[in-house]
Amino acid sequence: MQQSNKRIYLFEVDFFRIVFILGVLANHTTTLVTHKISTHSMPYEILMATHISLHFTRMGFMFVTGLVLFMNNYFKPMQILKFWKKRYLGVLIPYLSWTAILTGAENHSSLGDFLENWAHLSVYADNYYMYYILVTMQLYLIFPLIVWLFKRFLSYHHMIVIISAVVQLGMLVFIKYQLPNIDTSGWPYLLKNYGFNVFVYQFYFIMGGYAAIHYQEFVVFIRKWHIWFGVSSLVFACGTVLLYFYNVHVLNLTLNKAEEVHQPFIFIYDVVIIGYIVWLGLRYADLRKNYLPKWITNFVAIGAKISFGIYLSQTLPLALMFVLLSSLPSGNGWVLLVMLPFIYIITALMGYALSYFFYKVPPFGFLIGRPQHIRKVVRT
Repeated sequence: MQQSNKRIYLFEVDFFRIVFILGVLANHTTTLVTHKISTHSMPYEILMATHISLHFTRMGFMFVTGLVLFMNNYFKPMQILKFWKKRYLGVLIPYLSWTAILTGAENHSSLGDFLENWAHLSVYADNYYMYYILVTMQLYLIFPLIVWLFKRFLSYHHMIVIISAVVQLGMLVFIKYQLPNIDTSGWPYLLKNYGFNVFVYQFYFIMGGYAAIHYQEFVVFIRKWHIWFGVSSLVFACGTVLLYFYNVHVLNLTLNKAEEVHQPFIFIYDVVIIGYIVWLGLRYADLRKNYLPKWITNFVAIGAKISFGIYLSQTLPLALMFVLLSSLPSGNGWVLLVMLPFIYIITALMGYALSYFFYKVPPFGFLIGRPQHIRKVVRT
């Protein structure tokens, strides 16, 4: 992508955002349903074996974060303090608001108890899927350094990506095969809880940055090899089922470790399926003006704007769906398995509608990082 004073709107980025955030909801809805099914049943085993194939959505969301950050900041002089001020205000206000709301929904013996729990959740982000916000804030901190790296080694961008991929793969091998044998109880929080550490996701941010800087070449590459990306995505998605049984029955891993995203095989799967979704986004951009219904393009455009809000507020529709599912009689594993697509659609629509409400109705926009500006009425 050539440097230009005029920003070009990329409709495919809207597609990336809505697909990945709805994919995140699909992942979490599936987790919700597994909690309502007997752990010794066939439906539970089916869900656990196929669930891991949805984990690419987290990495895709991080790829898009890197892509958008670089598109907005790489091609102009960067004022670091101004960047930090804008980004941290944009994320901290909704983040602290939601941690307060979610903490307030719990039972507390006193105001001091509430404040202590609120502070804990805000600092550690260890519940309600808030870890992504913690990772994002770490990314904002080091983002100027990543930009400097790409600008300093202008002729070695391919090498930066290759080194990043090798480091990522090596790190995942260590996490899966070595780390479980090490006592990490005395390690710092972000090392012990490596899923909250930005470094564990560094390749996806780096790849997003590379794609933004060399966008035209990146698009040509994706269009040329899209069939390969599509076939590979299908093969690796099926392979995640075999991976699950390998983890559980050969390596004897716990279910949490067997389902973890931080595995070498999942890394390769993430790369190819993100590449294929990029191609789908490019096709969406090609077709949106003349071939797609207006309601679809409006759904995608609005969904892209409120995607961050959908992530932040997802606990509410998920909690409501959990209550609704609790009303079902026990021993309904097969029923829940068949109903899962409908459960997901309802949950996703609730999350979308809730964030759209915040987006349109003042003053709730601050809850999704899009505060409405109150216009002063001048009387004459």
